[in-house]
Formats: sequence, C-alpha cells, structure tokens
Amino acid sequence: MDFDMILRVLLWTAVGGLLLFVLMFVDSLFTKYNDLEEVKAGNMAVTTRLILKLIAQGYILSVSIGTSYHLLEAVVVSIISFIILFVLEALTELMLRNFGKLNLDKGTREGKTGYGLFAGSLHVVGALIITACL
Repeated sequence: MDFDMILRVLLWTAVGGLLLFVLMFVDSLFTKYNDLEEVKAGNMAVTTRLILKLIAQGYILSVSIGTSYHLLEAVVVSIISFIILFVLEALTELMLRNFGKLNLDKGTREGKTGYGLFAGSLHVVGALIITACL
C-alpha cells in the first residue's frame, strides 16, 4: 500500500464519517423526540431504533463508497439514498398507522422495544433495497 492510497483511505473515511454524522443529525430533526435524551434515559426501544438506523446509514455509505470512483459521487449517492430511505420510512409508517393501527413513533417513545426494533428494521430493509440498486 502506498502513501497516496493511505491518504485516500483517510480522506474517504473522514468524509464518510462526517456525512454519517450530518445525515443522522438531519434525521433527528424529523424525529418527534430527542434520540440522545431518550437513550440517556434508558429507553431501549429508542436505542434499538437508533442503532439500526445507524447501521442502515453506515451500510448505504459503505456501498456508495465502494461503488463510486469519485468521492463527490459517493457523497451525492449517499444523500440521494438517504432521501429515498426517509421517504420510504415515512410512507411505511403512514401505512402502518392508517391500515394496521400501529404507531411506531409513539410506541418507540413509550419504550416498547418491539416497536423500536420494528421501526429500526424498516431502515435496514430499506437500506438493503436501496443498495441493491447501486
């Protein structure tokens, strides 16, 4: 491995980490509760959902970086994938609320771990579907 390769790995990793932080922050703006405060309070449902969201975003970043030739391409693909995942999540939760009488946000905030696991798994499944298209 040469020095240029090491610099490239460091740069791509730093940009990927920063982008992951930004995407998770943007996601938190649309969450009806404060993820970190709920985690600090010991809410395992929120913690489970947050971890699965982090895994989903990390996986999307991993695939977009692995399939891109240029760093900017990886960033753009990751942002577009995040938007698609956000829309998929919103539509799925809307359908579950209206047709299944299942409010994942409310149940997760109330600490129902099954709700958090279900909500988080929607992120992971969405990430798997999206990355299959990359």
